[in-house]
Amino acid sequence: MSVFIIAEAGVNHNGSIELAKKLIDAAVEAGADAVKFQTFKTENLVSKNAQKAQYQKKNMNDKDDSQFNMLKKLELDVETHHELISYCKSKNIMFLSTPFDHDSIDMLDDLGLEIFKIPSGEITNLPYLRHIGKLNKKVILSTGMADIGEIEDALDVLVGEGTKKENITVLHANTMYPTPMEDVNLKAMVTIGNTFDIAFGYSDHTLGIEVPVAAVAIGASCVEKHFTLDCTMQGPDHKASLEPDELQAMVKAIRNIELALGSSVKKPSESEKPNIKIARKSIVANCEIKKGEIFTEKNLGIKRPGNGISPMRWDEVIGTSAMKDYSEDDLI
Repeated sequence: MSVFIIAEAGVNHNGSIELAKKLIDAAVEAGADAVKFQTFKTENLVSKNAQKAQYQKKNMNDKDDSQFNMLKKLELDVETHHELISYCKSKNIMFLSTPFDHDSIDMLDDLGLEIFKIPSGEITNLPYLRHIGKLNKKVILSTGMADIGEIEDALDVLVGEGTKKENITVLHANTMYPTPMEDVNLKAMVTIGNTFDIAFGYSDHTLGIEVPVAAVAIGASCVEKHFTLDCTMQGPDHKASLEPDELQAMVKAIRNIELALGSSVKKPSESEKPNIKIARKSIVANCEIKKGEIFTEKNLGIKRPGNGISPMRWDEVIGTSAMKDYSEDDLI
């Protein structure tokens, strides 16, 4: 199974369908398996007086502190979803979107989505979890801000409602944009997998690509990463997102690490087999040895190439007698 790479466009389309399509193109170009957006009705998601998060205020540089007004501009309607889904089909990449409310779950279900992505903020939302659990679809659950007990509770709800455990992948995440390196706690990802005996992965909000690549090296089966066309664009998430060339580098690095991980059986590889004879050594004559002479530590040596008797048999050879004449450096 190859690592499932989700290029998270999120709200980086800034409400423009043209920009959304360009993001899909960039995800395809990079070699991602899926491109993910966000589906929400602002009225159902935040109350009118909810303030922006600190990082959003910092990244937006505008005087309006309202989450409602910011999100309203980033909403995608059902027609736009239809258009983006068929655009993804034509480009041979999976369309994903995270629903943030019940209407959005129903809408994405009606649109035929195969995988439902639960964002970190909804892991303690019981009615929401029940709604997704009932769909009996594949589920990817993000766990930013959660502890192991909260993950357990969420999984119990999903499975209790009929979602098969083997259809769930749990993503370790940290909900800070960008995440400081000392807060990544990547080992917790493996803890999640071991604790619940479940498929696991990593949703990344650090700057750069080394952490998602490291996640794959320690067993992630799914990686999600925010990307944008340009980090300097106006909007809440652009600054903590990769640009297209970085996304490409991340996918390439992950695919290389996947290949490099190999089978876990330690044996000579096909490429190194021809070098065994060249790099290893054999038992050789250190000087002229006449037939019938006894082999000793003095008249025998160990040199390359390795196509004679292995030096591991040194003790067997010492003390026996030569069956023929040898010149210096001859293989015994």
